[in-house]
Amino acid sequence: MASVTVRNPPEETHRALRARAAAHGRSTEAEIRAVLESAVRPEERVKLGCSLAVSWPSMSLRPSPMRTYAPERAQPV
Repeated sequence: MASVTVRNPPEETHRALRARAAAHGRSTEAEIRAVLESAVRPEERVKLGCSLAVSWPSMSLRPSPMRTYAPERAQPV
């Protein structure tokens, strides 16, 4: 896992993070990870599959059964 160091955050920001972490029942470090995750990967982001389903509802986005190809094997002589 990658590591990130944030130096010299404003005291007010650090205090708010500690309070938020306590309210969520997790460590300050875990709270910072959660804040970063929600900032860069929000749940309300548009996902490609959902966008396609809305744009082209007549297209089936369900997986179709794959056809397999099994060549006939020659019988040993």
